[in-house]
Amino acid sequence: MKHAARFETAIDLLARITMGKIPMDNVIRDFMAARRFIGSKDRTAIVERVYRAMRAQARLGWWLQKAGMADTSRARLLADFVFQESPDKEKTDEIFCGGKYGPAPLSEEEQNLVEMLLKEALNTQEMPVDILCECPEWASDKLHELFGDDFKDQLSSMIDPAQLDLRVNTLKATRDEVKTSLEADGIKTLVTEYSPIGLRAIGKPFMSDSKAFKKGLVEIQDEGSQLISLISGVKPGMRVLDFCAGGGGKTLALAAMMQNKGNVVAMDNNTRRLEKGRPRYKKAGVHNVELRSLEEEQNRKWLRRQKGTMDVVLVDAPCSSSGTWRRNPDLRWKWYGPELDEIIQMQCDILDKVADKVKAGGRLVYATCSLFKEENENQIAAFLSRHPDYQVVPLAQLLGFGTKIPCEGDFLRLNPKDHQTDGFFAAALQRQ
Repeated sequence: MKHAARFETAIDLLARITMGKIPMDNVIRDFMAARRFIGSKDRTAIVERVYRAMRAQARLGWWLQKAGMADTSRARLLADFVFQESPDKEKTDEIFCGGKYGPAPLSEEEQNLVEMLLKEALNTQEMPVDILCECPEWASDKLHELFGDDFKDQLSSMIDPAQLDLRVNTLKATRDEVKTSLEADGIKTLVTEYSPIGLRAIGKPFMSDSKAFKKGLVEIQDEGSQLISLISGVKPGMRVLDFCAGGGGKTLALAAMMQNKGNVVAMDNNTRRLEKGRPRYKKAGVHNVELRSLEEEQNRKWLRRQKGTMDVVLVDAPCSSSGTWRRNPDLRWKWYGPELDEIIQMQCDILDKVADKVKAGGRLVYATCSLFKEENENQIAAFLSRHPDYQVVPLAQLLGFGTKIPCEGDFLRLNPKDHQTDGFFAAALQRQ
């Protein structure tokens, strides 16, 4: 595809995302699946342009408003093009060339916009701090309260794309062995600062081409997510319930920690999502995982019979996903499912449902990828008031065995600025 055709396709794609009612990554997947004629390099260029504009949603909107321009996907991508590429007239005319596959030539109003923005920078101190930091209005009060004077730096750290982290599958290899294997395939990595089973890729390698990935020696998993599995404290021979297992990312980590000994029951209320984990378990050499969908009555009955039988229950709860804004910038601006109050009640119900499944002396681990206290500390405080037979296990007791402790206090609370991870929260509770 020529540059003009790529740009026109990006305009179309961004418009569909803006108007759509499903997450951005799903829109892109469906869009590209229907256009298999688009080559891989073209796809990459188109998607990167669209993501770049989405990461600057508030700032681009501010400039368009200042210029008196209608806020359209074309105007947004034009403004992003000017700010990021500082194009001369020849390059601009090459893109906005008209014709069958390219964007229509610039109007006089658009030409004036280009001239104006070429004299400016995307970030300006004229902008309100929430606009400058891409903070949505609905989350502003919560995040100002959480971060205080550090608000600007914390939110700014959530704009750029996340790095690529890998979890070593210790069932098949050591971290050093995997690092060497990846390097042989031209993929350079660094060991992660906190997780003893993690690697961080340098640059943006295509992991699917590597032997380590093909053989199941590594999984793509954020370092913060790895730490949640580690604080569960699972050991070989235990009986473990991963209650909101989804596609199995943390289930895989738990099974590896257990050395395939014992039993991990992966449960979810979506059979299709749960089944996505099956080929991943096979590839990783995991064979102590049992799948049970809550869509089936027999599995709901089974769960009711499990009182006091589990050594560990992990609840990776549904949440606002505000800690993943680096990966999913559209989540700042759109709700695709339940509202926050509904999510908080859902978390509460899930915790109450599994509380009696933990045996005496066993552990309940609650985790979210949210920044908000309502979903995290406040949720734990409310749970403890309803279940006095539980008490918090301090983080230092959970990660004090050769693993660097990333934060102070009883709970695991991570963020991109301080830990170079997604935003995560986790609490470990022991049943008395």
